Amino acid sequence: MEDRIFRLLEFDKILSRISQMASTPNGRELINAISPCEDLESVLDLQKEMSEAIEYVLRYGSPPVAGINDIRTSLRRLDLGISINPGELLSIAGVLRACAALKEHDEKSKRAEMGCVSDSISRLYSNKRFEQRISMSIISEDEILDSASSQLRSIRRRIRELQDTIRNKLEETLRSGSAQKFIQEPIVTIRNDRYVIPVKQEYRNEVPGLVHDFSSSGATVYVEPMAVVEANNEIKRHLFKEQVEIERLLKEMSDEAREMLPQLQLNMELLAKLDFLLSKTRFCLDFNCMPPVIKKNGLMQIKKGRHPLLDRKSVVPIDFCIEQGFDTVVITGPNTGGKTVSLKTIGLLVLMAQSGLQIPAAEGTELRFFNEIYADIGDEQSIEQNLSTFSSHMKNIIGILHDSDDKSLVLLDELGAGTDPAEGSALGMAVLDELKEKGSFTVATTHSTEIKLYALSTQGVENACCEFDIETLRPTYRILTGIPGKSNAFAISSRLGLDESVIIKAREYMDKENIRFEDILLSLEKDRSRIENNKMETEKHRLAAESIRKELDEQKRKLSTQKENLLQEAREEAKCILENARGEVSELSKEIRNIRKQITADIIRSTPEALSAVMEDASAIAARIYDGISGLEDSIKTGLLHKQNSISNGDTYEKAPPESLKVGDTVRILNLGMDGTVIELPEGGSFNHEAMVQAGIIKIMVPISNLRLKKLFSEAIKKPLIEPTFYQHIPRSSQISVELDLRGNTLADAIEATDKYLDDASIAGLSQIMIIHGKGTGALMSGIRSFLRNHPHVRTFRAGRYGEGDTGVTVVELK
Repeated sequence: MEDRIFRLLEFDKILSRISQMASTPNGRELINAISPCEDLESVLDLQKEMSEAIEYVLRYGSPPVAGINDIRTSLRRLDLGISINPGELLSIAGVLRACAALKEHDEKSKRAEMGCVSDSISRLYSNKRFEQRISMSIISEDEILDSASSQLRSIRRRIRELQDTIRNKLEETLRSGSAQKFIQEPIVTIRNDRYVIPVKQEYRNEVPGLVHDFSSSGATVYVEPMAVVEANNEIKRHLFKEQVEIERLLKEMSDEAREMLPQLQLNMELLAKLDFLLSKTRFCLDFNCMPPVIKKNGLMQIKKGRHPLLDRKSVVPIDFCIEQGFDTVVITGPNTGGKTVSLKTIGLLVLMAQSGLQIPAAEGTELRFFNEIYADIGDEQSIEQNLSTFSSHMKNIIGILHDSDDKSLVLLDELGAGTDPAEGSALGMAVLDELKEKGSFTVATTHSTEIKLYALSTQGVENACCEFDIETLRPTYRILTGIPGKSNAFAISSRLGLDESVIIKAREYMDKENIRFEDILLSLEKDRSRIENNKMETEKHRLAAESIRKELDEQKRKLSTQKENLLQEAREEAKCILENARGEVSELSKEIRNIRKQITADIIRSTPEALSAVMEDASAIAARIYDGISGLEDSIKTGLLHKQNSISNGDTYEKAPPESLKVGDTVRILNLGMDGTVIELPEGGSFNHEAMVQAGIIKIMVPISNLRLKKLFSEAIKKPLIEPTFYQHIPRSSQISVELDLRGNTLADAIEATDKYLDDASIAGLSQIMIIHGKGTGALMSGIRSFLRNHPHVRTFRAGRYGEGDTGVTVVELK
């Protein structure tokens, strides 16, 4: 696609805007190289990548990519076997540090799915050891630290000792009385890396030594006394050793960097891509962009599209919809009505979408895919090209007719203008016919009445107009499809103050058919405006009714939920009462059996009648108790179970309590909703009593009334009595931040907030947190760390490292 099209549609200005948002030179290079893709699959891949990047930033925040130096030149030097300088090593360490910070950010985000941003970050290479070695060895582009090596430290210590010795000797010389008359100033200075003293020119021969320099006036000679010459020579030798050691260290670190050259080169590519993606993301979020639907042969439907270079506070969104079956659109309307802006907006949004950018339009926007875009746009709004003459227009149109095909978007501004109206209109219609035969999708603007009539009468050609408010003489920037626009030249002239007699004379010069056509257009526009207003009013009422309906539905849902909650609470309370009563009855039953055995042992020989009476009374008491419990259970059974425990026809279990049982029968324990096996029958065969049932590994005594005998397998298909309830556990750690900011708090408030936060973090299962207290006077930091020493949730804590906030934060490891 030609660069001229980028300039005409101002796509180059969009790239410039995005480039300003980039943080690295590499990212800016990629942005400036953006161009539309030549196949639909690539466009869809780029749009997917853009959506993933935006989702990542919205969910986890923008990853830190600022301040990354371009080290590509240094990497090329390493590739050639050249040792690099300290500044270049510091830049490499900065890149490794940035990669580590990005990986740490991505790990903290706890991403659920890998997207393009996470994928790029996960492939970054970091080397903490090498990064720290450079940081501990190099302090600036010109200075290597003593800690770089023990040899360097030893050499520099010896140099300092020699310098101190020389300085002391020279100061003693300066203080001696005999030297006062020879010395220009009582100071020790350095010339050519050697310590010297300033001697008056006339006494040069009185001070034995080597001359290293003269003052500009010649009155002062800088002499190195013979007493310190050897010491200065030794310093020179050690300075040479120092330089050799520094070069050795730089070569050693360069060799180590060269070993990771492929990883560093990949880092620069990935960092450039990340900066590229994040810059586009910032642009899309800043302009509230949305991903369009892009198809090869779909609709052209732009909903509330906005030109991103216009003032966002005043720009009016355009709606542009052309259904299938139409491949040519003729937009008409008055000057300054917004036709050219609309034409540029359509072309620019297509360019942005096919370059992988989301577009400033509403959701539901659908665009066709085009292999090429051609444009002939020449107006006062474009200063790059002067296409106002007819010859310039025709030169561009000839090229478009030669190159366009059925996969092209053609944008023509002021078609038929710049020459005789009749001939220009005829040429314009012929051009549109030629483009239709080629299958190109064409959008053209015009003032020609003949071309308006052509659009009305030609199949596949749609009329559209830019709405214009005659009362305010301002365009509304709304594109209305289906009807041509009225030029409104007479109305605009009248509103601007042109004498009415001139307008009347002008009307007399117009053809009657033209006057009638313009009047029809005016009538159509008034009818359309009235229908549009009615439609807007109807839509407003519909939305209000929909809102009321949703509100009522929500209230109904809340009432239903409250009712169900109250019923469930009542059921749970009844269940607790029932279980407590059953437990008490079970204990009472055991006591009755014990009493019966005791009574039997005591009085069976003497009064069997009394024993029989006691046994009957005990049995009657137990029966009444179990009957009461069974009645209570039956009354609340429906509320406790999701389905009635009374079994319908075709269920797996009998409806009524069993009339007879035998050891080994499979039964259903209603109150527990479990199956079990009878292992012991009731004493005396009374079915008002309890049977021993094995349910899993548990043996329990169950009243016969609470059992249902299982049918044969052939009689029914098993159905569950109680529907299972599933619960989803949502960990609190997803709601607890890993950072606590205490800056601005008093120590008492900070300790209280820290104590509560440690409880929440421990419950949430966090292993490490960060407390931000700032540096300040250090009082808040000291108080917080004293509090942490004895806290039960704290395992260890430490000060923040470089990149974490240094001493302004405390990193805590929890138990």
